[in-house]
Amino acid sequence: MAAIKGRGACSTEVAVRRILKRLGITKWRSHLDSIPGKPDFAFRKIKLAVFVDGCFWHGCKVCTKNRKPATNAAFWRKKIAGNMRRDKRVNRELNLLGWSVLRIWEHSVEKNSDKVANRLAKTIKAKSKE
Repeated sequence: MAAIKGRGACSTEVAVRRILKRLGITKWRSHLDSIPGKPDFAFRKIKLAVFVDGCFWHGCKVCTKNRKPATNAAFWRKKIAGNMRRDKRVNRELNLLGWSVLRIWEHSVEKNSDKVANRLAKTIKAKSKE
């Protein structure tokens, strides 16, 4: 796990960057320490935090990438459950601070990036009008 990087290392996050660029959206920051949870993409002006969640690491209930490892199963159950609790806590903290949270699953980016692009564009447009 030491080889797992915390910033910009995952291909899914890079794919979302490309989607934002394609949409012409450039006013965002990455991994800001000043925002709870260090969102993958933070739009400070409209108070929108976007997280790109890996299906395995965040316990996706939909996709097949969320297979439980056969070895050290108790450790992984505890690890993933902790990640899910942290995600809920971060969502609450951000909401209390007036931020909206958008979570994008890894499988949704891989299967239908156009749908993800539409969701991002609609959310950003709606938040900009507030």
